Amino acid sequence: MTTRINFSSAAPAARKALVALDIAAREGIDPGLAELVKIRASQINGCAFCLHMHSTDARKAGETEERLALVAVWHDAANFFTEQERAVLALTEAVTKISDGGVSDEIYERVAQHFDEHEIGQLLAQIFTINAWNRIGVTTHLVPGVAN
Repeated sequence: MTTRINFSSAAPAARKALVALDIAAREGIDPGLAELVKIRASQINGCAFCLHMHSTDARKAGETEERLALVAVWHDAANFFTEQERAVLALTEAVTKISDGGVSDEIYERVAQHFDEHEIGQLLAQIFTINAWNRIGVTTHLVPGVAN
């Protein structure tokens, strides 16, 4: 598979705006938690490029191989993720699969037990941003491990 287009050069203003959103969305969010969000959304969306990038970034931030291997099945690996992380992973899945019924009150309330309104907004921005990057990666056929 080869990359279809170079999104950065094809739509530089859009890329610049998305990078700015990505930077703004990180403010006040634990970097390790942000990587879990990005990994889980990338798994769901099938974006190999983003999954490779964010798994690498998570390792550099100190994430263990054991936990990385279990992100996809976090529902069944409760002993490996905190309740806060599990709440965020549930939110990530609900937002990423928004057409499957939206974000339930139960999921929102679970997240609200751990985060204030500003933090929830930042988490949502993280989820929105990685979903946008995933759609770019999948649509343009970004190849992991290759300079695209």
